[in-house]
Amino acid sequence: MQDGLPIPRRYAAIAAMSFGSALVIIDGGVANVALPTIARDLGVEHSSVVSIVTVYQVMLVMLMLPFSGLGERVGLKRTYQAGQLIFTVATLLCFFAKSLPFLLIVRAVQATGAAAVLSVASALIRQIYPANQLGRGLAINSVVVTSSAAAAPTLGGLVLAVAPWPWVFASAIPFAVVSLLLGGAIPAPKPRNTTFDVPGAIMCAAMFGLIIGGLESGVHGDSPVISAAIVLAGITVGVYFVRRERGETHPILPIDLLARPVIGLSALGGFVAFTASMTLLISTPFRMQALGFSAAAIGAAIAPWPMTNMIVAPLAGYLSDRIPAGILGGIGMAISIIALTLIALMPANPTYFDIAWRMALCGSGFGLYLPPNARLIIGSAPRERAAAAGGLVSTVRLTGQTTGATLVAALLAYNIGAGGVPPMISAGLALIAGLCSIARLRPSIRNPSIAETQDEIPTLRHTRY
Repeated sequence: MQDGLPIPRRYAAIAAMSFGSALVIIDGGVANVALPTIARDLGVEHSSVVSIVTVYQVMLVMLMLPFSGLGERVGLKRTYQAGQLIFTVATLLCFFAKSLPFLLIVRAVQATGAAAVLSVASALIRQIYPANQLGRGLAINSVVVTSSAAAAPTLGGLVLAVAPWPWVFASAIPFAVVSLLLGGAIPAPKPRNTTFDVPGAIMCAAMFGLIIGGLESGVHGDSPVISAAIVLAGITVGVYFVRRERGETHPILPIDLLARPVIGLSALGGFVAFTASMTLLISTPFRMQALGFSAAAIGAAIAPWPMTNMIVAPLAGYLSDRIPAGILGGIGMAISIIALTLIALMPANPTYFDIAWRMALCGSGFGLYLPPNARLIIGSAPRERAAAAGGLVSTVRLTGQTTGATLVAALLAYNIGAGGVPPMISAGLALIAGLCSIARLRPSIRNPSIAETQDEIPTLRHTRY
């Protein structure tokens, strides 16, 4: 079996994947900066226009795992490129939106395409790189995602300065064109000859949609009874769904992978780490605004986080091919805990430098933790379940980020979200993530008594726990 793509095809495939990831990340986040302008032009309230962002996030979480299962069935490359086409067409339709309902529908279609792309991206990266370079491959993808997310607000602001808001959505179209042109280099592993579990996919989407939708409803001031009923309905669907999935050979919800202690701990640690990071990143602007910082100063103070992450993440990915992820993750979270505690205990009137170096230190800690964590999940899964593992990684990230945003909204509702409480909560969550990482060093977890197939052996040989 060939281990990774040959050079130079590998470089073309990496470029195609990078432009494809940048497409969905930039166009997914670039709308944030345009929300006030969209509300004014469409004549809607600010509270209503926020749904442009939330509908995108919820749809992503709902569809990520179903699309990873569909990708295994119909083909990873086919799913990836179909998602790109759907996303690109929906992006063009955003350009013609004249009402909020139409824009929300198009954003939902955008999220559908993005879910198809992101659900199989990690599995395709596993096919592109040799097993002993998987960590650096995932780290490069992580840098693309992080830098695209950091660049999205700036790009949106530049576009709004010279053009109407519909052009904000069109700004990522060049990335789609380049990715589609280079798409022939992307590997096309054979699809699995099984039926797709449509009822399972529907229940998976309903579970995430109801739970997240109910929580969002509650923190935004809707009826507590109705919000709780929506969450309870999601939990009920989830309980039945999980029980049903236990009897499936290739479940939509990858229970078979989560049953492996190293993957289960990595998924839990990743979820908690993403919740911690998003809690800090969303709450910090409110804290800085209360201290009198301008919008430009707030952006500049937070920028060291993604900038440092862009440097540390590739190094962490490179090291994860040689050093156990449990050690790297433990060190990363130790750094983050120190940084988060320092952020919580900042002086009463901090300077720009007081905030910036703490954010840089925190970004380096999470950058050292997250790429090795993703590499371990992908590398520990059987090759035929790579798409499910990739979908799990993306779902963990999105669910953690959504949970962090919801947590900050709740803290703000109780008037404790613009001070030192959010970073202290993030420090506690980072501690949990660090303990999950260190626990993976136990021999009983590093060497589980599972039957390895011949297809798994090359991957497990290069996996550092």
